[in-house]
Amino acid sequence: MPITEFLARNAAEYKDDVAIVEINPSLDTGRRYTWKDYALIEPAAKEAYRKEMTWGEFDKKANRFANLLLTRGIRRGDKVAILLMNGIEWLPIYFGILKTGAIAVPLNFRYSSEEIKYCLELSDSDMLVFGPEFVGRIEEIYTSLKNIKYMFYVGDDCPSFAESYFKLVSYCSSHAPHIELCDDDYGAIYFSSGTTGFPKAILHKHRSLMHACIVEQKHHMQTKEDVFLCIPPLYHTGAKMHWFGSLLTAGKAVLLKGTSPEYILRSVSEEKCSIVWLLVPWVQDILDAIDRKEINLDDYDLSQWRLMHIGAQPVPPSLIKRWMKLFPHHLYDTNYGLSESIGPGCVHLGVENIEKIGSIGKAGYGWQTKIVNDKCEIVKRGEIGELAVKGPGVMSEYYKDEKATAAVLKDGWLLTGDMAREDEDGFIYLVDRKKDVIITGGENLYPVEIENFIRRHDAVKDVAVIGLPDKRLGEIAAAIIEVKPGMSVSEQDINDFCSAMPRYKRPRKIFFDDIPRNPTGKIEKPRLRKKYCSDHLVASQNEIGNI
Repeated sequence: MPITEFLARNAAEYKDDVAIVEINPSLDTGRRYTWKDYALIEPAAKEAYRKEMTWGEFDKKANRFANLLLTRGIRRGDKVAILLMNGIEWLPIYFGILKTGAIAVPLNFRYSSEEIKYCLELSDSDMLVFGPEFVGRIEEIYTSLKNIKYMFYVGDDCPSFAESYFKLVSYCSSHAPHIELCDDDYGAIYFSSGTTGFPKAILHKHRSLMHACIVEQKHHMQTKEDVFLCIPPLYHTGAKMHWFGSLLTAGKAVLLKGTSPEYILRSVSEEKCSIVWLLVPWVQDILDAIDRKEINLDDYDLSQWRLMHIGAQPVPPSLIKRWMKLFPHHLYDTNYGLSESIGPGCVHLGVENIEKIGSIGKAGYGWQTKIVNDKCEIVKRGEIGELAVKGPGVMSEYYKDEKATAAVLKDGWLLTGDMAREDEDGFIYLVDRKKDVIITGGENLYPVEIENFIRRHDAVKDVAVIGLPDKRLGEIAAAIIEVKPGMSVSEQDINDFCSAMPRYKRPRKIFFDDIPRNPTGKIEKPRLRKKYCSDHLVASQNEIGNI
């Protein structure tokens, strides 16, 4: 059953119920108030930073965009890319694409202009929908985008090389196009990357998207009365597939365009959120703000908040224990997944298994798991091997990459690249990543990409990038640099050189040392991790002891 049918159902049965709320802290009036007097605030003050959309409006917006796409020749199987920051128009645009039978292609808003071009070409995208934050990047490449037939701009002051989304959809019918969809139709392409940093296009059918809806609702016992707070970017499967629980139940969801502790708690309080998905850094920030007395929990009505869950990166058990002391009435859950398995939920801790904090759990609803060796043979319980998953949410393929697809899909099983072990009760614990991806604040960093960039510095002979443990972000990138004989370079020089990279990709730590390589020429990163992770941990502990 295509997920577009759930939107149509919600619009028919709950037309006037709120579907999406957008909270934009950058448009706040600046006034500080608590839940106790929120109802007394003038509507104009609220509208300065809050927008809302009903299920009826949501469906009409999606229909208008679908009909616009059809007038431009978009048909079943065509690809329409989305390059937008989170906002109230994001999901109607996504569903408008699906209603035509076309394939939605969400793009990471952190991509550089060249990465945008690469992904558009890799996915064979026929059309691009983008927002004002990306005008400069698109301006650099639009003349070389040979496959892109049309570009729609979602914002004011439309650039000359695009067409105004708002102007065009206003002339389109709000009735649903008569296009039959089935579970085996392709619905979306999401992007992932290997350690080289080059994105792979992950192709999913409507069947996968539908299963993500069911998994989310089953795992978190979601009902129509639940209100979901969504903070991560919607281009990511983690955010959208968690929101799919709200789609299935016709519940309200709140898109918060910010991550400050104050606005997270304020949104929970004012919008009566009951389910909140957080990343480790945001949990850490909230707890630290409370400890510093910058946040007073009495200023917020959090009585309806029943579930906090985390995903996207390893979760320190000590962090959750600290959270439970302050929020003892909260249920807690961890979800594990990949974009190749349509995001979170293929492995799931479960709120009833709080004593197993540190584990990612067991196979999720409708999923199977196994831990295998290099021959794909199941290892003995307790032994370390690669985690493999199987279920209705596994991708169809890496689009246009048969070799990469064959490497990870084995008889319907998806090899995750994560090394894991299973305890005596069948709970799975991640041990290490088979690849050298660094996860910092829920985002993937690719060491080879950073290494290749730093090697361009004239004084650099060799470089290795590894992840170091970090209290707030989970991991941070550290660059170990071997300097050419007779040359000198400082930490500040390297930081200045790396400023040409996106901020989130820049190394947070710089060390100068020899780079060990084995006889085949590969960098011996385990040796570097052993040395620098240990030194970094000791330094951090000393720093804490001196506070």
